[in-house]
Amino acid sequence: MAKLTKKQKEAASKIEKNKLYSLKDASSLLKTVASAKFDESVDIAVRLGVDPRKANQMVRGVVTLPHGTGKDTKVLALVTPDKEAEAKAAGADYVGLDDYLQKIKDGWTDVDVIITMPAIMGKLGPLGRILGPRGLMPNPKTGTVTMEIGKAVAEVKAGKIDFKVDKTGIVHAGIGRISFDADKIVDNAHEIIQTLIKLKPTAAKGTYIKSIYLSSTMSPGISLDPKGV
Repeated sequence: MAKLTKKQKEAASKIEKNKLYSLKDASSLLKTVASAKFDESVDIAVRLGVDPRKANQMVRGVVTLPHGTGKDTKVLALVTPDKEAEAKAAGADYVGLDDYLQKIKDGWTDVDVIITMPAIMGKLGPLGRILGPRGLMPNPKTGTVTMEIGKAVAEVKAGKIDFKVDKTGIVHAGIGRISFDADKIVDNAHEIIQTLIKLKPTAAKGTYIKSIYLSSTMSPGISLDPKGV
């Protein structure tokens, strides 16, 4: 086990062991225990009572955070020439098609989200081995394969994120920055938690929200009371 630094020990001492915090208290506490010299990311981890190995218990969705992520999301729009102006006007960082397909084939993946059109998906298929592991493959379910390119780009830039339960039953997501006011962290966390609740699979039995942890890049996790969110 890695040895804790003095700052990490100090941060951990401010968090009561075995205590379940309210979302409001956890958000305020998180800001006091964060000590890095950079603007740390605020992350949420929700353990769900589902078996991701079963198709009818897979939890995946999208959510638009009320206050955005605090991150400048780099968007690549792979579109036909008639959609380029729309994508650029909406704020896409990179716009084009064949040139970028070749760049990706050569190993370039310096983007956070790729948005494209249904007609282009056939060209992306062969690039699945590059895009898939990085979570960059566009998907109609997350709104990244659409004819409404401008709308999709604008939503991602405004704070729309997609999430998917991992093989251990946990959903991880970045929901802001430590520089955010505590109330904004609360709003963003509440939005994703409520979205997860709405997505509860009918096949899931027993306790659905098993545990919730809020943390920043360098801070210990703070356990939330699932009943208080």
